[in-house]
Amino acid sequence: MGLIVVSNREPYAPHRAEDGTLAWVPSIGGLTAALDPALQRAGGTWIAWGEERSDLRTVELPQGETRYRLERLRLSEAEVRDFYHGFSNRALWPMSHYFIERAKYQGSGWRAYVNVNRRFAEAAVRSYREGDLIWVHDYQLALVPGMIREALPQARIGFFWHIPWPSSEVFRTLPWDREVLAGILGADLIGMHTPEYVGHFLSACRRALNAGTREGEVRWQGRVSRVVDRPIGIEVGVFERLAASPEVEEAADHLRRTLQTQILLGVDRLDYTKGIPERLEAFDTFLDRHPEARGRVTLVQIAVPSRERVESYRQLRGQVEGLVGRINGKHTQGGWAPIQYIYRGVGREELVAHYRAADVMLVTPLRDGLNLVAKEFTACSADGVLVLSRFAGAADELPEAVQVNPYSPERMADHFLDALNMPLDEKKARLERLRARLHGSDLHAWADGFLRELEGE
Repeated sequence: MGLIVVSNREPYAPHRAEDGTLAWVPSIGGLTAALDPALQRAGGTWIAWGEERSDLRTVELPQGETRYRLERLRLSEAEVRDFYHGFSNRALWPMSHYFIERAKYQGSGWRAYVNVNRRFAEAAVRSYREGDLIWVHDYQLALVPGMIREALPQARIGFFWHIPWPSSEVFRTLPWDREVLAGILGADLIGMHTPEYVGHFLSACRRALNAGTREGEVRWQGRVSRVVDRPIGIEVGVFERLAASPEVEEAADHLRRTLQTQILLGVDRLDYTKGIPERLEAFDTFLDRHPEARGRVTLVQIAVPSRERVESYRQLRGQVEGLVGRINGKHTQGGWAPIQYIYRGVGREELVAHYRAADVMLVTPLRDGLNLVAKEFTACSADGVLVLSRFAGAADELPEAVQVNPYSPERMADHFLDALNMPLDEKKARLERLRARLHGSDLHAWADGFLRELEGE
């Protein structure tokens, strides 16, 4: 039995060295770290979008023990525009995060989405051998399970939706809601991050398809699909070891010495769902209400560039940088500036050093499917406080965090003060309980558990 992973994102990306040689380096991200070992053990194929100008082909991976193939599907510029930047990220992404006013439902985008999903499905069918498990990932490829099912009626197919599944009232604004649901229901096992998302999905199936549902199950067109909540984890041990390494400790100490203040930290992709402007407004309110904090508290905001070709994201960058400039201009005194703004990607070691140095971690999205930054900070911090939006999928998993409503800057400002002033013994007790939860559901347990369930269908 082998494993076929179908994902928009590839686990290894080509990197051309200065001498012109092509090397394959692992992609950074939870999905790659979770599924690469599973594929190494089982053998099989990872099918993904590859940006090189090539047809679907097998790539020789660098590890001597690698037992699976990476097949890269090239998309045309029009397909990238209409399937990825169009329907996936201008329709499904905002709709799923409750930003209906941002959703653009265009027929050209839908047609491209159908065509690209069909190409992924056909690649999976060509790679399939009797007994293989097929695991399809995320909102970009929601039609793939149903398309595979048509060609391989007896195959075991899993699907995981990695972003929020919205309420049925929101989901039904999508003109192709029935088609998306039908595609997903081609899977035997459907995974989502929270019980709330599962409930919303079951409701959508009832309302849009008149499907029979009961707890964790959808019956439709003579088939039964199980729907489970399985929040993804992180590589807890990897983060813990890195956080305790001399190099990271030195970098964290350097950051503390440089700032010489208490540190609030935000780490986000620059996306409108992450609530960065609202967080900045809350910090401005905090400094207005507590002038004694000026010169004593710094907000370090790491904003990782995202979808820079999309106009709305360029506008968001301008909004955020404008707010940073205004707040720094308003409150800066002496050699202290209230916000240190970092607009770039950061490597894992630098990121962990920031986690280690922070007194308070601010994870305050307006809506988030789960949020692994909250888990990474928890694994890395020695005595920090996690401030977490109630609208992050991880909120139910991490009840010891200080939970906030990001739509209320005034209340968030109060919570910033509470977190900064929390007694040390309470900080450590909260972190200990949070870390115990992480160890109970780490990244590899997530992947292995889902595959065992799928195999047992």
